[in-house]
Amino acid sequence: MTALRFSTPRDSNVYSVRACRTQDLPDWRRLLPREWTASVVEPRAFSRFRDYEIFSERVLGHEHEGEDSPCYCEHYFVLTDVRSDDDETYYLAPTYGEHLVAWRLTDGRWLIHRRISHGEACQQRQSFFSFADEMPR
Repeated sequence: MTALRFSTPRDSNVYSVRACRTQDLPDWRRLLPREWTASVVEPRAFSRFRDYEIFSERVLGHEHEGEDSPCYCEHYFVLTDVRSDDDETYYLAPTYGEHLVAWRLTDGRWLIHRRISHGEACQQRQSFFSFADEMPR
């Protein structure tokens, strides 16, 4: 997986809320239930990593720029299969996908939202929340 580097004035691989355009920042609150908003550690700096072989991305959020322990994690990936409708033209069709968003709570636990897509063109979806003692990998 290769890291996308967003330059800040100090040319680091982490981009902060102050140094980054709004459209580059992940919408880290989008799936967060309203009742948990006050209980999460707010990320102020983000690192984004993309894979060049499959459709996937990972974003880590940190409370302070340059900090090692993340307080936000989001990743997704999509697996594809070669398909053909007429045995002449081939295309890649999605067969399985996963999207995970996790927030570190102020008590140290992680609130995790996971969405799994599968079936024909990934049309069947399951979404659920769970808790964990460690950040999901």
